[in-house]
Amino acid sequence: MIDSSFVAAHRAALAFAATVTLGATSVACAEGSIYHATLAEPNQKTQEVSTEEVRRILLDGSAIVLDTRTHAEYAAGHIPGARNVEGPPSGAVAAVERLANGDKSKALVLYCNGPFCQASRRLGDQLVAAGFTNVRRYQLGIPIWRALGGPTEIELEGVLRIHERDQTAVFLDARSVEDFVRGSLPGAHNVPADQLASGGLTKAPLPEDDFNTRIVLFGRDPGQARALADALSKRPWHNVAYFPGSYEQLRAALSK
Repeated sequence: MIDSSFVAAHRAALAFAATVTLGATSVACAEGSIYHATLAEPNQKTQEVSTEEVRRILLDGSAIVLDTRTHAEYAAGHIPGARNVEGPPSGAVAAVERLANGDKSKALVLYCNGPFCQASRRLGDQLVAAGFTNVRRYQLGIPIWRALGGPTEIELEGVLRIHERDQTAVFLDARSVEDFVRGSLPGAHNVPADQLASGGLTKAPLPEDDFNTRIVLFGRDPGQARALADALSKRPWHNVAYFPGSYEQLRAALSK
């Protein structure tokens, strides 16, 4: 079954996005785009970044992007390139210091489960108190990232858990037709990445009755899966994640 918490978060994300679009968020109005919006919280100890700024940071590698949610949430879907703060909450600051190689001036961007989630705000305050000097938050978080078409990666353990437990999930194989007919994951559908430019996505068996249905993408390699993810980012399905590994890795893991 689809996780009810995701549905609730997704609805909240869309409601928030609609509010920003209508002009309730002054930053979005000033910049002329929802992609430049922030939550604009008062009395912040750490600055916020917008969706557009996160995209730029991921491209130029100018900061470490940290997912402050639990490991299970991270494994099920996270912003590409984000690192998870592993271990108990009491050791989170020390874990971040290890990721930054002891450099407390290292640029950090934290995110969690959206505008009303406290995880990134709490860790951000702890990092500032510990002497970190360049901490920012993407407080809109993963729900808004998804709602605005941001791609999402899923870890191998997340794919295996979904394949075992979520009978409503849709698996799309981005490999060529020739590779697909030689074998694929049980129940997967073929949407070849090399046919996307010629309208291949229009033939995909996507769930038209529930745009919150979980969709997992994989390919021969990360490039194929990401190409399919980028194509789907311009469609109304929001619970989409791609596996940044190979089909052979998935097949071997499932065979066990």
